[in-house]
Amino acid sequence: MTGFRQDWGRTAKRIRVPMGFLAAAFYLWIARPSAASLLWSTALVGPGLLLRACASGYVKKNSELATAGPYAYTRNPLYLGSALLACGFALAAHSRRIALALAILFALLYWPTIRSEEAFLRSRFPEFDEYARRVPRLLPRLTAAPTGRTAGFSAALYWKHREYNAFLGACAVYAALLARLLLRA
Repeated sequence: MTGFRQDWGRTAKRIRVPMGFLAAAFYLWIARPSAASLLWSTALVGPGLLLRACASGYVKKNSELATAGPYAYTRNPLYLGSALLACGFALAAHSRRIALALAILFALLYWPTIRSEEAFLRSRFPEFDEYARRVPRLLPRLTAAPTGRTAGFSAALYWKHREYNAFLGACAVYAALLARLLLRA
């Protein structure tokens, strides 16, 4: 079973973006937003975007284990931000079917991806196991774990990782939902 999990973890990592586009098409087809659902959804989408933006400014992919900033609270702040976005957009769509579909997609695609990435980090960085003992996988700690690192947020890393695309994507989804709402009115 371990071989299957590893294979699925690699597959999930590769298909999560294309599946996201398919999910977006399904989402926009099923969504029945209301003014209230759009407004309330920003309470989750906004923090999700901010968390992803902040986390991207700490990641030096494959060269250094990120343990500072939001990584001192959760090992996967980017995925936690994505989960907040998914929950917020499920709320915006005003559809239980979408909420269920997004939860299933997250479980099938992101959970194996997280496990696969952690296996890679464990093999690449000897300090990962100690970090994993102090910092939870997804749901954050209430206080930052001591990291011993002083590096702060890097705007250059934010731009390098093109995290602004999450903001642009969220704006596009809100525009489509707003158009759908106005066309129904």
